[in-house]
Amino acid sequence: MKLYYDLHIHSALSPCGDKDMTPNNIVNMSIIKGLDIIAVADHNSCGNVRAVMQVAGDRLLVIPAMEVETSEEVHMVCYFPCIEACEEMDVFIKEHMSGVKNQAEIFGEQLYMDSEDNIIGKEENLLVTATDLDIFQVSEKTREFGGVAVPAHIDRSSYSVLSNLGFIPPELVVGTVEITAKNRAKMEKEYEKKYNVISNSDAHYLEDIAEPEFYINIMSKSAEKVIEYLCKR
Repeated sequence: MKLYYDLHIHSALSPCGDKDMTPNNIVNMSIIKGLDIIAVADHNSCGNVRAVMQVAGDRLLVIPAMEVETSEEVHMVCYFPCIEACEEMDVFIKEHMSGVKNQAEIFGEQLYMDSEDNIIGKEENLLVTATDLDIFQVSEKTREFGGVAVPAHIDRSSYSVLSNLGFIPPELVVGTVEITAKNRAKMEKEYEKKYNVISNSDAHYLEDIAEPEFYINIMSKSAEKVIEYLCKR
C-alpha cells in the first residue's frame, strides 16, 4: 500500500511553531494536500498529539511522536504505536530537562490546545533545550515504549547527528534516517544501503506542510506498520 506522509510537523506547542499550527489546521491542511499519514513531533513534548488524533479520526493516520533533543544537542524524532506510550515518554523526558523557564517574548509561546483549537494551557519550561539523555539512552527508552527513534535532518549543519557527532555511531540501533527533501537526491544513495530514508517538512507554518511527494509502502495503514517500517534495517 503506497501511502504519502509527512512525519515531522510542529504544532503551536513548539515555541518556534506558528500560532496557526492548531490541531484542526494541521489535520485539514494535511488532508487538503493529499497526505495519508502525518506525525506531529513537537520539541521534547507530545502535549498536542492527542488533540490532533482526535481531530483526524479515521480521515488521516496520525503517528504519536515527539522530537527529543539529546545531551549532544542531536534531534531525534521518536515515533510510537499509541498515544499512551508517547505520553509515557513525555513524562520521562520532562524528568530529564533543564527546567529553564520559557521567555515567550524571545522564544515564542508554547500553547497546549484541545480538539476544538481552544488554548487550554501554556508550557512554562522552555522546550527547545537539550535533555541530559544521550543519543543511545533516547533510542533505548523509545524502544522500551514500543517505538522507534529516527535521527532528524541528518544533513543539516546544526542539531543533527552528522553535524554534532560527525557520523552515525554503528552501535546505535537505527533503521531509518531523515534527510531534508532538498538534499535527498545527493545523499540518499550513500545512506539507503544501511537505512530507510524519509524526508519530511519539519513544518512550523501551515503552508510548509509537505505536498504528497514521498511515500512508504506498507501492508496496511496503521501506526504499528509504520513503526515496523521505520525499524527495518
